[in-house]
Amino acid sequence: MAKRILAFVGEDFEDLELWYPVYRLREEGCVVDLCAEEKGHTYHGKYGVPCTADMTFDEVNPDDYDGLLVPGGWAPDKLRRFPKVLEITRKINEKNKVIGEICHAGWVLISAGILEGRTVTSTPGIKDDMTNAGATWVDEESVVDGNIVSGRRPPDLPAYMKDFIRVLNAQ
Repeated sequence: MAKRILAFVGEDFEDLELWYPVYRLREEGCVVDLCAEEKGHTYHGKYGVPCTADMTFDEVNPDDYDGLLVPGGWAPDKLRRFPKVLEITRKINEKNKVIGEICHAGWVLISAGILEGRTVTSTPGIKDDMTNAGATWVDEESVVDGNIVSGRRPPDLPAYMKDFIRVLNAQ
């Protein structure tokens, strides 16, 4: 049976940080569902690449998924304002399922309150936010701490996705 991954989407997501992981996971045989505030709505990345949501946050049952992808860009700052996004993130974390976050995506994990005592990376722009949330921040292309896989920015996507897939397959 194919592994199922949930990916959060919102306006101004980082185009490569959504689509590179989605395509890599689909190449691995995973089913990736794109989840946003409005089902069927087309959201646009920072550079204009479109993405149409398969489902709404309210339609998600976290138990149906083997992992979560949170792309960066400016979308995470908006996504973290939805209580349902934070609830989904917490429930996936509680089940020790893989969570991938890259660049500014750490904002969602910060607001979900799941970074205390974790070692992570991100874009240096949110380093202080990560450490203020109780995480240890390191400047590495990809960091794995238990079920959380984090990356800094688009050039780090190959290492980040190798780690994400390794953690996913070890579950």
